[in-house]
Amino acid sequence: MTGPEATPSFRLAYVPGVTPAKWVRIWNERLPDIPLELVQVPAHGAQELLRAHGADAAFLRLPVEGTDLSAIPLYTETTVVVVPKDHLIAAVDELSVAELADEIVLHPMDDALPWERLPGRPALERPASTADAVELVAAGIGVLVVPQSLARLHHRKDLTYRTLTDAPESRVALSWPQERTTDQVEDFIGIVRGRTVNSSRGRAGAAPAAQPKAKDKAKAKDKPKRAAGAGTGKGSRAAKGAQGARGAAAKRGKPRRRP
Repeated sequence: MTGPEATPSFRLAYVPGVTPAKWVRIWNERLPDIPLELVQVPAHGAQELLRAHGADAAFLRLPVEGTDLSAIPLYTETTVVVVPKDHLIAAVDELSVAELADEIVLHPMDDALPWERLPGRPALERPASTADAVELVAAGIGVLVVPQSLARLHHRKDLTYRTLTDAPESRVALSWPQERTTDQVEDFIGIVRGRTVNSSRGRAGAAPAAQPKAKDKAKAKDKPKRAAGAGTGKGSRAAKGAQGARGAAAKRGKPRRRP
C-alpha cells in the first residue's frame, strides 16, 4: 500500500553475531504503531543494502566506507580463537597471537577482523564464509580467529574457544544513510543511546510534562495564605504562648499580703 493511508515501517538490518533483540523490544513498546522489520545480511552486505535503500539503518562492523553513511560506535567485541576441544590451546584460558605461529589459521572471505598481518600459517584456500571455516576447524584442518559473538553463533559441542589478548578487535556500530536521517531513524538512535521516554532529545518518546491536578493547584494557592496570614498557624500559637509567659511572670512578681 502506498500513499497517505500506508502504514509506516522501519527496516533494520544486522550482520551475523549482532543481537538486536533488546532494542527491538524497546521500539515495540514505544512505537507500537510502526512495525519494525529485521533484515539479516552477510557481514559485508550491510553497507550496500543501506545505499540501495533496502534498510533504514543497520547494525554492522566498522569501518564504514565513504562519507555518505553515518555511524555511531556501540561496543567492542572480544576476539577469540576457535579450536577443537582436544586441542592443546583448550588447556589455557587465554593466549597471544604469537602463540599461533605454528598453527594453520583459517581466513574466511567474510573475515570481520581488521588484520594488518595475519597470524600463523595460511591455509591452501580461503573458506567462503565463517560458517565454512568452523566446519574446517571441526575437521582438524586449522584454527579460526573471530569475534566472540561469531564463535557463539557457530557453537558446536566438539569445539571451544579461548581469548586472544592482543588480536585486532571488531567494533559494532549503528549506521544509516546520512541523507535519510528520518524521524524514525532519530527515534531508533535515541533508543540505542539509552534515552528515556521522557528525554528531551528523544523525538518519539518525548511525552509532555505532566500537568498538576486541580487539587494540587488549590493546595499550591493555599500555602502562601497560611504562611502570611496573621493569627493562624505556628506564629499565632507562639504569640499566645509569649503572652501567657508574660502574664505568669507578672503574677509571680506581685508582693504577698502579710497576715
